[in-house]
Amino acid sequence: MNLSQYDNRHVRVTDKWGHVFEGLASSHSADYCFHEYGVEDDGILVGDYLVYAGDIADIKPVRLHGTAELGTTHLLLRRYRPEDATYLYRYLGSDEKMYRYSGWNPYASEEMAEKTVQKFIARYDDPHFYGWIIDFEDYPAGTIGAYDYANDSIEVGFSVAPHFQGRGYAAEALAEVLRFLTENEEIPRVTAWCAAENIASKRTLEKVGMKLTGVEEGGITVGEQVYDKLLFAYVNDI
Repeated sequence: MNLSQYDNRHVRVTDKWGHVFEGLASSHSADYCFHEYGVEDDGILVGDYLVYAGDIADIKPVRLHGTAELGTTHLLLRRYRPEDATYLYRYLGSDEKMYRYSGWNPYASEEMAEKTVQKFIARYDDPHFYGWIIDFEDYPAGTIGAYDYANDSIEVGFSVAPHFQGRGYAAEALAEVLRFLTENEEIPRVTAWCAAENIASKRTLEKVGMKLTGVEEGGITVGEQVYDKLLFAYVNDI
């Protein structure tokens, strides 16, 4: 049984005793299971439960909508938690470099950060609301979300904390969100924008396959600064 095909996907597993486990999955080889648990069999971790291949009676993918938990090689994309507000203020909201090209700063104070997080959490019942914390080893590395769904199109945006930049995490998270939105949610077009001077964001958008579709001259004003606005789009051809 090829359990690796279910890596970072939501599954429902029924074992031979009739127990049902559902959640984000990650597979483990027989060598790993033998070394860690003394059982020489492939296994799949579903949530907090490890099920061995020989004990699986049935396994099926589960299609979730809205802000579903997503996994990548290094990251977990998860829902916001109330305790995230302090971090978001400290490492995103209070750093002027984080919003120098957008002017958008929902974490500018501790109170604003708390209200923003509460607002996001309250919207998780909306199947077309998508707001994730980029989590690296139980530590928030940034945020990513998709907004303003209309006419079969949605816009994405992301921020990565300064001490996590330069590791490729923005592209890794964005690539998974694009896959989820276009394949799982069947949204055919995903858009994004950045200031022409924001070279790092421009490179990230290009790296994941987003294409430049237009330029709005002077389209972004932040304080006294005016930037050209680069418009990008991603269309899944599969």
